[in-house]
Amino acid sequence: MSSSTPDAPRPGRAETAFREAFDRLKRGKPSLLPKGTRVTQNNVAREAGLDPSALKKSRFPSLVEEIQRWVDEYGEERSKSPSQSLYAHRNRNRTLREQIDALKSQRDNALALLVDADARILALTVENQRLQAARPKSNVLALSKNKSKTEK
Repeated sequence: MSSSTPDAPRPGRAETAFREAFDRLKRGKPSLLPKGTRVTQNNVAREAGLDPSALKKSRFPSLVEEIQRWVDEYGEERSKSPSQSLYAHRNRNRTLREQIDALKSQRDNALALLVDADARILALTVENQRLQAARPKSNVLALSKNKSKTEK
């Protein structure tokens, strides 16, 4: 006599195969599919060596619900396949390269403005010196704040 309750239905061979495949995929150690394969209802069926259409909600409602619940809870946390990781890395690098190019453009623009400002300052300084030198000598004496000693 088995230790299970008599009311609980015993899983058939297909359900047992699906559950074992689901467990292997959750642990990341599939036997038929490549390592890193995401857990999906179709992949569980494939890992079990059966056609994906065999794992239907109408035939295995509790198992399909369990798979969907696990995917909702942990599906995004699973590591990506190597090709997906490489694609994401390339996109990240492309974005960084675009940011670097934009920053270089801003830097070059700022340097051009600085060079223009320096040239303008130099031109104005030279013109100021030229005008100072060309200014006629004035015969007006500057008034000092202190009274001279002779006026006391």
